[in-house]
Amino acid sequence: MIYNYHFAFASQSFFLDQEPIEEILRERTQYYNSCNKDIDFWFVLHPHFLKSLDSNINYYSNNQSFAAIVSLDKQFIQWLKLRLVFVYTGNFKAKSIFLPH
Repeated sequence: MIYNYHFAFASQSFFLDQEPIEEILRERTQYYNSCNKDIDFWFVLHPHFLKSLDSNINYYSNNQSFAAIVSLDKQFIQWLKLRLVFVYTGNFKAKSIFLPH
């Protein structure tokens, strides 16, 4: 099976200090629980998968720490892009379920 992941990433400072990301994710979790839906998103500090996505872009060139929200739900990531504006989005495919480390 191939999984299609979508993500939004920005600096850790943006997610943790400038935006109410904790509140957004808490509300999303409560919504999933009320619908008996499995959680299909993760908040990841230091998302190492960014390095392997596009060799032409060096996301780590300025020694900035990044964070990402990864999800199987493309619409959720699109909504985050509209809500947060200053995030970059993308996608990747994997043969296994995403396990952040």
